[in-house]
Amino acid sequence: MQRQTFHDVLIIGSGAAGLGLALRLADHARVALLSKGPLPEGATLYAQGGISVVLDEHDSLNSHIGDTLAAGAGLCDEKVVAYCVEQARSGIQWLIDKGVPFTRGADTNGGSDYHLTREGGHSHRRIIHAADATGRAVEKTLEQQAREHPGIDIFEYHLAIDLITGRKLGLDHDRCIGAYVLDLEAQSVHTFSARMVALATGGAGKVYLYTSNPDVATGDGIAMAWRAGCRVANMEFIQFHPTCLYHPRAKSFLITEAVRGEGGRLLLPDGEPFMTRFDPRGELAPRDIVARAIDHEMKRLGAECVYLDISHKPAAFIAEHFPNVHARCLEFGFDMTREPIPVVPAAHYLCGGVMTDLHGRTDIPGLYAIGEMACTGLHGANRIASNSLLECLVFAHAAYEDMLENLPQAEAPGDIPPWDESQVTDSDEEVVVSHNWNELRHFMWDYVGIVRTDKRLQRALRRSELLKQEIEDYYGNFRVTNDLIELRNLALVAELIIRSAMARKESRGLHYTLDYPQRDDRRPARNTVLTPANYRPSPAMAPRRTRNLRKLS
Repeated sequence: MQRQTFHDVLIIGSGAAGLGLALRLADHARVALLSKGPLPEGATLYAQGGISVVLDEHDSLNSHIGDTLAAGAGLCDEKVVAYCVEQARSGIQWLIDKGVPFTRGADTNGGSDYHLTREGGHSHRRIIHAADATGRAVEKTLEQQAREHPGIDIFEYHLAIDLITGRKLGLDHDRCIGAYVLDLEAQSVHTFSARMVALATGGAGKVYLYTSNPDVATGDGIAMAWRAGCRVANMEFIQFHPTCLYHPRAKSFLITEAVRGEGGRLLLPDGEPFMTRFDPRGELAPRDIVARAIDHEMKRLGAECVYLDISHKPAAFIAEHFPNVHARCLEFGFDMTREPIPVVPAAHYLCGGVMTDLHGRTDIPGLYAIGEMACTGLHGANRIASNSLLECLVFAHAAYEDMLENLPQAEAPGDIPPWDESQVTDSDEEVVVSHNWNELRHFMWDYVGIVRTDKRLQRALRRSELLKQEIEDYYGNFRVTNDLIELRNLALVAELIIRSAMARKESRGLHYTLDYPQRDDRRPARNTVLTPANYRPSPAMAPRRTRNLRKLS
């Protein structure tokens, strides 16, 4: 049986961004928090390295800003970068006050009370961490407090299908007023209405065959926002993590970048180091350079993997600094204190997404986007290590402040028509979903991966358009399921990635193409912005530098 619920704020997604926003708002408003699986399941839970923040007395805000801009390859929004870096310390203090157990230690540098490590692209030790499971510490701490807060109603195993806007209902306003949501346990669609809606659904790593992301990372928020009329930007910039454990049962278990930060070396199968041939920074080069170097060497040698070696460090040091990675590797028969471990690149992080301003506002009034799914301007063409959880913290707080100011003026939505299932039946061809899912992830890996060409992208686009039509036909005739909803979203996100990659006629940051191997510095760098056919300009959104502005159906 269908139901309709009303809250002041509906938050879709329960990682660091969603939980951070919910806990801040819940003292002032009634909040609904949706999670498509168990509450903690998401990318935050698996984030190992840490959070970048200037705490070392030898470090500086300007240095952190400079490192971020350098990694972003000319596409970072300098105002956004400065804002995030300046807000980092207060965000970390908020987590400390909530009880997140960051690692302390006698070997701390620079006068900080906490142990700081260094990761690729950073010129100083500025990564605060909880051993090698920072995301788990953050997620579990915030989860517990969200479950205990009387102002937060939690809905686990609820998968959003589409956003509800006034325009969609034929009303005289464009505001986002809720979402249609599939209850995965009851297999029924319910209506969630709210004065304001925030999307915090994470990335889209599952669009690729190999990814470090959990299974829930299917681009749902990006797809829903696009269908509702939001622009997306810089979808071509996919960060491939260089070092995921290579083992058939490991499901691309991520080996934290901090292993390289603490002296881990990348080796060819014959034991030869190779990174200095690609970048003078060696293993501490930004991730895109390291991933391309590994990809090049694997293809050159026909190798299945390369190796990461930190066994020259004392065993006690490794066990203390990387207890979870060490234990996980042992499960698969690898002892990183004694031997190199096999690694391969895997799709890891999406640097583009739904366009927002400094408050997390999107093109649709009343709709916010925070976390990995948002394109804030922080990352530009390449995300520097450990700026991702920082972005979640900073923009959760920014959205909270804006929501708090505007909630009193936001009208409560009235009755919303229920989800219409009168013209659909139960599917008798589930093989269509599973086949298209596999085909999508294979051609994205083969044609739109670490190294691209125009020909590969054209092939991918043709397949994408065909799959998208098949999926829409299927979607229009059968009752929705979680697999169908996710496949529909992945197919759309795949097309957005392909079209963005086709529009950029240069190699920059994470986008590398053999047809245009050099960066084009003849003119100022511009974001790649795609615009849906139902887009309407919002006076709340500040203009951005754009390229290839287009409307797509």
